[in-house]
Amino acid sequence: MRAFTAQIIYRIECDGQFTDQYEEQWRLVFADDPQGAVAVARETGKAEEAAFVDRHGRTIFWRMLAVKDIQPVELVNGSLLFSTVREAEMIPAPVWAA
Repeated sequence: MRAFTAQIIYRIECDGQFTDQYEEQWRLVFADDPQGAVAVARETGKAEEAAFVDRHGRTIFWRMLAVKDIQPVELVNGSLLFSTVREAEMIPAPVWAA
């Protein structure tokens, strides 16, 4: 068995209506190969779907939309599991400047 990171995307619905909200989860899965890791990630994602009533009485659904990415990972001390680079957009001049 090998270790893989799985990126699972959930769509959030309110009373059956799409809310333009998504949740991105990174999960650790074990499988013999990448194809097996996708299958395990799909099973895990489906098992983690949820429905609950919020404080306003609306039914909220977390529905698995996709397994977006599978990457092999070596499990040793200091292993990189996730990294992201964000670029800030520079503002050429403050809006309040003359």
